[in-house]
Amino acid sequence: MQAILSVTVPFFALILCGYLAAKNGVLAESAIPGLNGFVLFFALPCVLFRFGMNTPVLELLNPVVLTVYLAAALAVVFFTIAVTLSPRVQLKDAAFGALVAAFPNTGFMGVPLLVALLGQSAAGPVICTILADLFVTSSLCIALARGHEALSEGGSGSTAQAALQAVRGALSNPLPWSIALGALASISGLRLPGPVDTVVKMLADAASPVALFTIGAVLWRAGQHAHTRTPVKLYLPVALIKLFVHPLLVFLLGAAAHALGTPISSAQLLVLTLAAALPSASNVSLLAERYGADNGRVARIIMASTVLAFVSFTLLAWGLGVRP
Repeated sequence: MQAILSVTVPFFALILCGYLAAKNGVLAESAIPGLNGFVLFFALPCVLFRFGMNTPVLELLNPVVLTVYLAAALAVVFFTIAVTLSPRVQLKDAAFGALVAAFPNTGFMGVPLLVALLGQSAAGPVICTILADLFVTSSLCIALARGHEALSEGGSGSTAQAALQAVRGALSNPLPWSIALGALASISGLRLPGPVDTVVKMLADAASPVALFTIGAVLWRAGQHAHTRTPVKLYLPVALIKLFVHPLLVFLLGAAAHALGTPISSAQLLVLTLAAALPSASNVSLLAERYGADNGRVARIIMASTVLAFVSFTLLAWGLGVRP
């Protein structure tokens, strides 16, 4: 346990530092988008490029890993919508609640944390989860939310159009492109020239601390811009689905696939389970705000899952026998 805490405590401590810095005005709110932009467009793409370049392509796009993870994510999406849909929580809000229940913070947090815990071999399965969530999980939930919006406005637009817009949004994200470029470098055997490689490495080294600090600042900002005050019963159950139901489903489906003889290893299943046990992706609050959903509820789900994950994720890693 002490070895696991030596990894998890610094990660969550940096998130807390970002939150407190923003809350106390040490970090101006106007600076938060700049930090977020640095991580999203510079530092994190360099991390993913380097992992993609040094990871075999079949590990980046392992069909069994993708199938197991996507099956669990889709089950979580529809389960969350089914149990939260109510007169108080309409389909648009239920869809974004489902997105935070199924979309872990693998980009900003999961890649560095799981590699620190499990080693370089964790990169391939984690990158699989990022691609699945960017292109399928988020696109589906946004399509459901926009489809409901179109119907409520008299049928203008369609769910298919909303899904297409969501896919276009995923394609405008630099993360899949950095993964693709890394994969191409892996296939071709090309390596960056010395000075360029040094710049990429420097940016990649900055990704983890800045990303974690930014998560905390974004969480504070999301709470400040929430339009509603949400009762605990409307957000805590979704946070618990994220932290307990999602990893349990991934583990059960992966174990079943392994028992059937499909090529998914115990190490890959461990990575997928821990990835699913991460707190909700902090950027979903920005999506909820953009699409006019109840971002107060979404922000509280993300906050609750992040706070609780320090205990739940650490205990799960310990229970699964992780030895950093």
